[in-house]
Amino acid sequence: MRVAVTGAGGRLGRALLGALADAPFTGLVGPLAWGRPDYDLDDPGAAERLVARDRPEVVVHAAAWTDVDGCARDPDLALARNGAATGRLARACAQAGVDLIAVSTNEVFDGRRTDGRGYRPDDPTSPANPYGASKLAGEMAAREAYAALPGGGSGLGGPALAIARTAWLYGPPGADFPAKIIAAAGRAIAAREQLKLVADEIGSPTAAADLAEAIVELIGSGAIAGTHHLVNRGAVSRATWAREVLRLVGIAVPTLDVPAATWPRASNAPPWGVLDPGPTRAGEPMRPWQEALAHQVPWLRSLAQVHAPGLAGGRR
Repeated sequence: MRVAVTGAGGRLGRALLGALADAPFTGLVGPLAWGRPDYDLDDPGAAERLVARDRPEVVVHAAAWTDVDGCARDPDLALARNGAATGRLARACAQAGVDLIAVSTNEVFDGRRTDGRGYRPDDPTSPANPYGASKLAGEMAAREAYAALPGGGSGLGGPALAIARTAWLYGPPGADFPAKIIAAAGRAIAAREQLKLVADEIGSPTAAADLAEAIVELIGSGAIAGTHHLVNRGAVSRATWAREVLRLVGIAVPTLDVPAATWPRASNAPPWGVLDPGPTRAGEPMRPWQEALAHQVPWLRSLAQVHAPGLAGGRR
């Protein structure tokens, strides 16, 4: 099976290429890596050109502009990159009879629910920021592209469309929440200050490697169609997640829980960003976030060596 991955140089793209290389259905050739300069969200002709050139059977659209504050400062550019570009790719895939998995976000929901339940795939969307609005525009454009085909994107009599929403993605190469927390802990220790941690944002931390494996499993199932929430299980605050990162690498620093409003931002994050993962195609949901994070300890320690040299290895 010829599987192409957009955003091949990004966090999820790299994880997908690794997971797909080990998948039996990609054969000796392995996955097709679509990254810049060949595939660029700002290039209107890239999608049609690459679909025609490589003739994939499945495309996983992992490329996105994920700078949420940047999206808030330039919402038109966000819509162009996350909305219009997804629509162009979806139309190119639909017209060529190619299955598409479009990766989306928990931020298509406003995060205002208070019943303690994670958002399900069929819950009404209502993005609270330009990033979420741009990703929802991409979802809608993809659905529109497949709606007129035989089967309407269901995979019955025509190509299939999947929307794969995730949340709080982290993992190599870094520049993510764990890396920022480790670096912030180093600064706090150097300044002999408490490390302030956001306690009123709740979400589902998801390891990029786990998400990649779930997407590969989805492709291998042969039934990708529909909207899927692919996150590591559990709900946790940014503060608790940060403390677990620091515990795992052995960095001891006094912490203080604060509201997100402590640091004004261009974008407003959903206060409740939890997705209900539901079962995967194999019948089981993804593993708990704590287990997934613990599996990343060697990488977390490498981050500590870079961002907080000499501080890791202690006890809290």
